[in-house]
Amino acid sequence: MSFLAIDIGNTRLKWAVYPEGAEPGSTPLQHGAVFLENIDRLADGDWQGLAPPARILGSNVAGDAVRRRVEEQMEHWDLTPRWVVPSAEAAGVKNGYDHPTRLGADRWVAVIGARAHALKRGFAGPVLTVMVGTAVTVDALSSDGRFLGGLILPGHGIMLRALEGGTAGLRVPTGEVRDFPTNTSDALTTGGTFAITGAIERMYRLLTQREGRAPLLLMTGGAGWKVAPALDAPHELVEGLIFDGLLAINSARS
Repeated sequence: MSFLAIDIGNTRLKWAVYPEGAEPGSTPLQHGAVFLENIDRLADGDWQGLAPPARILGSNVAGDAVRRRVEEQMEHWDLTPRWVVPSAEAAGVKNGYDHPTRLGADRWVAVIGARAHALKRGFAGPVLTVMVGTAVTVDALSSDGRFLGGLILPGHGIMLRALEGGTAGLRVPTGEVRDFPTNTSDALTTGGTFAITGAIERMYRLLTQREGRAPLLLMTGGAGWKVAPALDAPHELVEGLIFDGLLAINSARS
């Protein structure tokens, strides 16, 4: 018996298969990723040899049309997947958003996964969850497990493309992060990176002040490794934080 976790982001679909009852932090039995334009090949590709899972739980931020395309790839299993809808509370985390159901499913699931990580290591303090992908989110969780709110800002690629489209003579660079850039490519790369790390560091300070202790800062997402070296705050890179959140939700519902 297995559990299939699905994370549909803005660019890619990632999936992982776990033994039924697996806890956050578990190593998947199988996993993979496809770009959204290749979803229609899953049934005849990556998922062709998968044993039918006992449960399917997913997080989707790409809209209903993409969700339906994914569900079509599961029809041979004759199993209805469940999709996370943010609620007032789940897996021990309370949702402090003004309208809880309007919180992005990926943010909600990632915060739950981060909370599970903290509890697993015996950390009872606040947690700052950072996802670095097409967009960047920085979300704060109090010591007592309440989602306090957070930030959404453009990812590095969006920032650079906006500058390229709106500023004469600028092109998307292949520069490096420098303390004092002396060429345009480095200036653009450094500016985007510092904009992201500056937002993270400010939220880190604000959460520290509110809670009276430094938070555990967990960073995930495909571009996290690019930002991490420039971040001036203690942090950990955690791969598959959304999968850990899906595992925590699945365990809480069992």
